[in-house]
Amino acid sequence: MKLTRKAALLFAPAILSWALLGSALHAQEPAAPAPQASAATTGAEKPKPTLEQRVAGLEAYLKNTDPAESLKTVKNTVGDPAIPAGLTSPSVGIPGPGHNAWMMTSSALVLFMTLPGLALFYGGLVRKKNVLSVCAQCLGCTGLVAVLWWAFGYSLVFGKSFDSSFLGGSEYFFFRGVTSAPNLDYAPWVSHNVFACYQLMFAIITPALIVGAIAERMKYISIMLFIALWMFVVYFPMAHMVWGITGLMNGIKNPHAGIKALDFAGGTVVHMTSGWSALILCMILGKRLGFGKEKMAPHNMVLVMVGAGMLWVGWYGFNAGSALGADGIAASAFTSTTLAAASAGFFWAIIELIHKGHASILGFCSGIVAGLVVVTPASGFVTPSGAILIGFFAALIPYIFVVFVKNAIGYDDALDTFGVHAVGGTIGSILTGFLATTDVNPDLATNLKDIVGKTLFLQQFKAVAVTLAIAVVGSFILAYVVRVVVGMRPSPESETTGLDLTDHQEEGYII
Repeated sequence: MKLTRKAALLFAPAILSWALLGSALHAQEPAAPAPQASAATTGAEKPKPTLEQRVAGLEAYLKNTDPAESLKTVKNTVGDPAIPAGLTSPSVGIPGPGHNAWMMTSSALVLFMTLPGLALFYGGLVRKKNVLSVCAQCLGCTGLVAVLWWAFGYSLVFGKSFDSSFLGGSEYFFFRGVTSAPNLDYAPWVSHNVFACYQLMFAIITPALIVGAIAERMKYISIMLFIALWMFVVYFPMAHMVWGITGLMNGIKNPHAGIKALDFAGGTVVHMTSGWSALILCMILGKRLGFGKEKMAPHNMVLVMVGAGMLWVGWYGFNAGSALGADGIAASAFTSTTLAAASAGFFWAIIELIHKGHASILGFCSGIVAGLVVVTPASGFVTPSGAILIGFFAALIPYIFVVFVKNAIGYDDALDTFGVHAVGGTIGSILTGFLATTDVNPDLATNLKDIVGKTLFLQQFKAVAVTLAIAVVGSFILAYVVRVVVGMRPSPESETTGLDLTDHQEEGYII
């Protein structure tokens, strides 16, 4: 086992060096030569936009729509609107200051959810001998996923050179071509590099959520190896299928999507994948030593409350930022996020008061997070009243799973990642199919006008089934791969001592 661990540690810098070398070689590749003008066109004057087209480009900024649409005055070979050769406008390919500023702010807010929000929230929920291990796992996720995203992940999710419904392409490997000019496939007023960094923050927090289910009993190196593999097997394919321009389940942007589903900010991609994977991993890993016999209450509820508050604040970047601009859809998502979180926290406390005779801080915090999770896929599609309804179901159903189902089955989901994120993400994805309306988001009328308010919920069920299958099967296989390669659990002595000392040689509290 020691030799295997040493080999893994030796291979890590080698792999990183290879990635850096590949990046350098890509950067040194000469750009494709510009096409030579033919004799017939040499000296020909480029077409200029009309005044109406230039004004339409500026109006597109206010509407957060593509400024190039007004230039499409001809038909291409298949009869679709196209832009005449050489025609452009000053507003095309330029990031809009307001939209760009909001997306940079949203990127910081989503990172704030992980560091320090999730680290403090999870850190307060574990016993004090494991508080630093949770912080280290969040920090490790951030660094590891950032490198993978830069090298391959972003391109595999948001590229399109593969022309595939399951993976994007290779054109953006090592962030090649990811500049400050917008990527018109996704956000016409947001710099491509800002968009890429924004999506990176989602990729960081998703595997970090898994940590909650296996807290206090999995080796650090094992967690990092599992996450590295999981990103390629589960997250990158799922994110492309739901958000990629050629994705299988991108009902908004892909008119040829096999499953015309909706996921505004990550109900399937983030919460279902992490939550269902967490359940599989914690069941394979087994229960903590003394589970059911020893008291394993949170060691610091103040940290939990502070972390929950940070998650709520950061979630505005998560949901409202997913509009990819500071527009009316972002405002709707901001509103629904507020109402769902606040109402779910309130309803959870009421349910707990009825059931247990008291309303706890842990209950308030769990309800708030559940409300945020459930509203995530629906946030840019539902009315304020729909958000309140979501808040109610976000309190009721996860409460049943956290309090009753977990005890009945006996799995050790240490920090209720499955009960809140898997169950919540699944509920939210299904409710989106019933509550989404074009009154809130006009984009629903583009490719989904025939099913919104009618049979959209059937598409949502299909998306839920695909997500569940990928997360469960992928995580099951990867867990056993990790077990064979480096093992999973620390020794009983190490687990009893606490992972802060055994994995990191540090203590959270020295009194």
